[in-house]
Amino acid sequence: MTARKGEPWGVPAVCPADLRVVSTDRDLRDWVILHRTRGQPIPDVGVSGGDLARTCGGATGANPTSAKVTVDALRVSLDDVEQTWGVAHVVLRRHWLRDEVVLVMNAQFYGPYDIAPRGHPNDGKLDVLRIDPSMGWRERLQARQRARTGTHLPHGRLSMRSVPEVDLAFDSPMVIWIDGVRWHEARRVQVSVEPDAFTAYV
Repeated sequence: MTARKGEPWGVPAVCPADLRVVSTDRDLRDWVILHRTRGQPIPDVGVSGGDLARTCGGATGANPTSAKVTVDALRVSLDDVEQTWGVAHVVLRRHWLRDEVVLVMNAQFYGPYDIAPRGHPNDGKLDVLRIDPSMGWRERLQARQRARTGTHLPHGRLSMRSVPEVDLAFDSPMVIWIDGVRWHEARRVQVSVEPDAFTAYV
């Protein structure tokens, strides 16, 4: 059941010894894709590293031993043709220091950056951060530095919204990165939440 503000989320647990354990967002995404493309439920999985594990309070770099949580997944469609899944984030950009940049977050973190301080991976929503194309490179570097502590907002050229799905269209193709891996280029990208997609030990 989707987590609600103020209510407890997850239960203390130790990852079963025979459970599959992954250590990166990329590997977790592969696990989700493997089962979703077969039309199967996603089995429980241990997650010992990555941005999603950090968001869930996991001790990255260690065996998952702290909690059992239910997590949302991301459904991603490109140009109304190709569909895939993600777990932590979808990033759309041509270049970090110019043009528009969009980060669609299920996790709170993107590497060392606290992109969505109020984000939650089981609230049924995406946190969508947009960098306005008019934002200069110096401002971007300053905002990136502040993002390490989650203090990049508010900012006149940054916008954040929390939505169950987002449909993004661009005049020219954007490069799409899912969970840290370059995927494709597209002019239209749709991302939606798949609530309560799987259970993870973190």
